[in-house]
Amino acid sequence: MGHRCRSPNRSRLPGQSLPRPISPPATETLEAPREELTTGSIFASRYQIIDELGRGGMGRVYRALDKKLNEEVALKLVRPEIAADRSTLERFHNELKLACKISHPHVGRMYELMEDKGAHFITMEYVPGQDLRGLIRQTGQLTVGKAIAIGKEISEGLAEAHKQGIVHRDLKPSNIIIDRAGSARIMDFGIARSLAVKSRTGAGVMIGTPEYMSPEQEEGKEVDARSDIYSLGIILYEMLIGRVPLEGDTPFTVGVKQKSEAPTDPKLINPSIPDDLSGIILKCLEKDKSNRFQSAAEVGGELERLEKGLPTIERAEPGQVTSTRKPFTSKEITVKFQPKRLIIPALAVIVAIIAAIIIWPKKASNLDPNLVAVAVFENKTGDPKLDPVGSMATE
Repeated sequence: MGHRCRSPNRSRLPGQSLPRPISPPATETLEAPREELTTGSIFASRYQIIDELGRGGMGRVYRALDKKLNEEVALKLVRPEIAADRSTLERFHNELKLACKISHPHVGRMYELMEDKGAHFITMEYVPGQDLRGLIRQTGQLTVGKAIAIGKEISEGLAEAHKQGIVHRDLKPSNIIIDRAGSARIMDFGIARSLAVKSRTGAGVMIGTPEYMSPEQEEGKEVDARSDIYSLGIILYEMLIGRVPLEGDTPFTVGVKQKSEAPTDPKLINPSIPDDLSGIILKCLEKDKSNRFQSAAEVGGELERLEKGLPTIERAEPGQVTSTRKPFTSKEITVKFQPKRLIIPALAVIVAIIAAIIIWPKKASNLDPNLVAVAVFENKTGDPKLDPVGSMATE
């Protein structure tokens, strides 16, 4: 059983030789489905496990070498209890067909849903980099410019997915990779579903992470693109503040807050946030989805407008990842050096030092301790500002 979704770069030209494969440690072949794969093992007679990338509600995700195509992929091993539900597997098949339509620089590609010896797994594009969750933890807060740049790229990726009729439903920092070029990639559309197809999960069943779920999603209601926009607002908030707007001890507590508690204006916590950006975030986080931005493209447009209005020094360059830690001074200090004005005084000081070195050893014993030697200089530079240097005299 399997559905194939080919990526444009997953083929080679006729006659083109494949590079030597990456060789993880000694291998073993798995004969039975497992929830966990070990480094170096060969899975499904094709994928050599390199390391584990993370864990989620569906199962573990691994970085693996596709020995058939000789390229690295991300492999998500679906938990057995989920795979045991035939309707769930059928839904995944349908969703994968939709996800395969998304081709965008800010969306990770989905490849296949397959089965081997009772184990079900999904393969997708492997994107080297760091997930946004780790970046936020590392820096504490992102700069305004970087947060806007990442938010804009997420908006662009979502806009393309929504155009294809797909809602992510689990948008969060751990599902966003900042690649080595500094660009954002939305990953894991494995639980997305078509807007045009009635949900098969049943009423009251939630799919997602409570801290990033919209109020309607918390209630198990039908969701649309505006639910992803709510999640995007939470991500923008977290990038600038360092934590999500609504927290709780249990998923239930968080869910109640998502439905009833208004988030604190982020500008009250981080005064460096522009008023317009704070307004964009709070509009994304409206409880009533009719009061939010109605499309991801609209959010992206507002962020782009705001980015253009930032001073050049605050804009995030491609690949630039910075934090908001402030320097010792809040103002820029510019020091101008004018070498020509320093030449004459410098020469005079050098002459005085040399004279002192020559004369001091010979005269030191005969010096009257009450006398002081004074060097007199005459300003011949033509610059009246240096007159005080040449105005010293003795009586």
